[in-house]
Amino acid sequence: MPHTSTENQIKVWDIAVRVFHWSLVVFFTLAYLSAEFSEDIHVILGYIVFGLVVFRLVWGLIGSRYARFSQFVYGPARVKSYLRSFMRARPEHYYGHNPAGGWAVVFMLAMLLLISYTGMKIEATEGEGLLAQQSVSLVKAAYADDEAEHEEEESADHEFWEEIHEALVNIMLVFVVFHIAAVLVSSGMHEENLVKAMVTGYKKKVDDSLD
Repeated sequence: MPHTSTENQIKVWDIAVRVFHWSLVVFFTLAYLSAEFSEDIHVILGYIVFGLVVFRLVWGLIGSRYARFSQFVYGPARVKSYLRSFMRARPEHYYGHNPAGGWAVVFMLAMLLLISYTGMKIEATEGEGLLAQQSVSLVKAAYADDEAEHEEEESADHEFWEEIHEALVNIMLVFVVFHIAAVLVSSGMHEENLVKAMVTGYKKKVDDSLD
């Protein structure tokens, strides 16, 4: 897909990618904060985050040039080359996600899917949510003759999935901090505002860009 450019800038991020990015920032933050005071709101926000991730996965296959996974998911050789250039403080330039950043996107999307899944499993232990029917039917079959054992197992399942869910969220938060730091460092090295680029969609033209 051809990209739009001006004399000194090139259009990289389409409106769908930009809306997805900032919506994810807002709704993931709200979902994290709401966990402490409202389970219902937390669940709703969690489903919104899940919907955003599903959209991004689809858009990564059919979207504009720089939105597609095929454009920014590189093999090990390109990743190593980029990291070596980064460590020398002279990182190779890419208009889209650089090789390391591309895999960071894949990792974050995978983590968000796992967080969403474990959240749904927590709901399922309470007989609610998208996975509830499967869980309820299995539990009834296994514990139809022992209600006390059923309740004990249900409580153990809830605690199990809740611990995994919280652990994944904490890992995601650490990675988000790393992501923000990487964006700021890269902005300085490339002398371009990557945050602004994700707002406007434009990056400055560079003669030796590799994509």
